[in-house]
Amino acid sequence: MTTDLVRTPTPPMVISDSRELASLDIVGLMQLALEAPDLASGVEPTLNELIDHTAAVGAAYFQAKVEGTSAALNYHVRAGAGELPSASGMQAIAAHGLPAHTPLMRALLTRRTPMFFDDTAAQPQTEGFPELGVVSLAAAPVVGKRGELLGAFLMHTFVPHVWSEAEVRLFSSVAGAIASLIVRLAAEEQASNAREAALRALGLALEARDRETQGHTDRVAEMALRLAEQLQLSTDETQSLRWGAYLHDIGKIAIADQILHKPGKLSAEEFTLMQTHAEIGHQFASALGFLPSEALAVVLHHHERWDGQGYPEQLRGEEIHLLPRIFALCDVYDALISERPYKRAWTHAEACAEIEAQSGRHFDPQVVGAFFALPERHD
Repeated sequence: MTTDLVRTPTPPMVISDSRELASLDIVGLMQLALEAPDLASGVEPTLNELIDHTAAVGAAYFQAKVEGTSAALNYHVRAGAGELPSASGMQAIAAHGLPAHTPLMRALLTRRTPMFFDDTAAQPQTEGFPELGVVSLAAAPVVGKRGELLGAFLMHTFVPHVWSEAEVRLFSSVAGAIASLIVRLAAEEQASNAREAALRALGLALEARDRETQGHTDRVAEMALRLAEQLQLSTDETQSLRWGAYLHDIGKIAIADQILHKPGKLSAEEFTLMQTHAEIGHQFASALGFLPSEALAVVLHHHERWDGQGYPEQLRGEEIHLLPRIFALCDVYDALISERPYKRAWTHAEACAEIEAQSGRHFDPQVVGAFFALPERHD
């Protein structure tokens, strides 16, 4: 195997023998990566295994990310394990990533196999790493279908170390096996992010038409996520809640302007028409084809009430899915503290008093309890 190895007089550190290394469950690591809810948690077991079976004291996976309007390409830490450098330069890397023009990333861009450096001070490709305290380094590229460098696995030591042939084989085989899954996970993550951005854009587009509720979508989504954390919802439930929050009022796109923009109180007939936005929104969101049922429940049932006096189906108590019960409180709270042509903005204290009064009536008492347990509420 051809590798970039810089030998030093320091003898190799004693590590596990070949039989122990052969016991590494690469198939199991791949299965964990496939079953992981996100890319970072899928990679972390691999990083831990590399540390356990080599002399490396720390390992990380860096992934490419284009930065905002500058379009600068940096590689950010998506997962890490073991001891990472504590030098101030590492804080900058953690915040801003490794720039694409970093010598190591430029070197990996033209490779398909890992690189091994016994002495980072002796090679131009590892410029900057000695200042971080990294003495020896191994790096493996993760290459996309079009040949682009999607990311890199790195593992390191803080003391002189000569990477043994066993370590070279292990790192190369593990990084190569997991890299193929990383490409898939990254593609799935990119698709999910694109969907997320599209859903948020739909919510913001409705805000632009409504004119009275600017910022409402992002505010209620942010508050819903805080409640999701307080109630210890799963990753999937949290995503469904967020997606439902983005689209909760999308059905208002079918409501006439003279009703939607009416400055005063709606008549009974107008209010009946306004209520149809929940079912219309559910039909619209269902047509997207990829939203989970829990997200659709937020769109359809966020105006249901705990006492059964809501709409469109007059569900009561736990007949209403937990996610719309959570979102109902977020939606009402934001409406209370926001100014409208027909009302002033309530203070936080006034809104809290109303929410407390509506516990067991409009709102699920469990959700009300979680709201009042939130640290640093919207004062």
